[in-house]
Amino acid sequence: MENIIRISYLGPEGTFTEEALLQYAELLYGKKKGLQGEPLIEKMAITTIPEVIKSVDRGEALQGIIPIENSIEGSVNLTQDILTFESEVKIIAEVTIPIRHYLIAKPGTKIKQIKKIISHPHATAQCRIYLKTNFPECEIIAANSTAEAVKKIVSQDSASAAIGTKISAELYGLEIIAGDIEDNKENKTRFVIIGNHIAPRTGHDKTSIVCFLKKDKPGSLFNILKEFAERNINLTRLESRPAKKDLGDYVFMIDMDGHLHDKIIYDAIESLRNKVYLVKILGSYPTWQNK
Repeated sequence: MENIIRISYLGPEGTFTEEALLQYAELLYGKKKGLQGEPLIEKMAITTIPEVIKSVDRGEALQGIIPIENSIEGSVNLTQDILTFESEVKIIAEVTIPIRHYLIAKPGTKIKQIKKIISHPHATAQCRIYLKTNFPECEIIAANSTAEAVKKIVSQDSASAAIGTKISAELYGLEIIAGDIEDNKENKTRFVIIGNHIAPRTGHDKTSIVCFLKKDKPGSLFNILKEFAERNINLTRLESRPAKKDLGDYVFMIDMDGHLHDKIIYDAIESLRNKVYLVKILGSYPTWQNK
């Protein structure tokens, strides 16, 4: 019997999330069809972030992958909030990919033919300079996702193009007529893989936690940070989010270098438990090494 790992992701097919999933799957498990002795990956496209997370909560998928942070737009608040307040799944890995946008059209389409461009508003905003320079008179049409935009080109005439991913062009048999059209070449998105366990320690790990305060008072944040500073633990992210209670109540989301099973990380978190209402462990997982 074949060993199959079902992984849900933020769809539809052809999104950046699927691109990140393919990188993760190839890194851990070999090519999509599996190497000898390696599991097969069964991809399950789901249309919303909450439903991807719920699919892992309910056991419909063994793992899930969702965006959590973009280098330009910051954290994906919906992902943060569901993981913090509504789910007990754990982050078991992360993948960071560059966000590369492509101008996609039917095979044989020439740039001078294009009269309208379809894409998600975020994508068109990230390609603003390119569009202004090369298509100042083009009609820009909004779609729900870059993948949906590319799919629409299949039924459009040769005067239409879409901004989307490389894999979406391949998926629908379309042609890339211009590549790397994004304004910011350093744009990257970090995705997290979620499961129902704590990932094993590798020696190159990251731990994510959320601190719920007993009561907001002067020095609350200092007392939290002191536990890490005294142990020389490097924090890679610190962010506050509303606690979903009264105005002014916040939780603190913290990423740090090290694994939950490292003594200094464990000791720091145990000390924190005496100072805050709750420390929720979001996960300990291998740090993405720019592979």
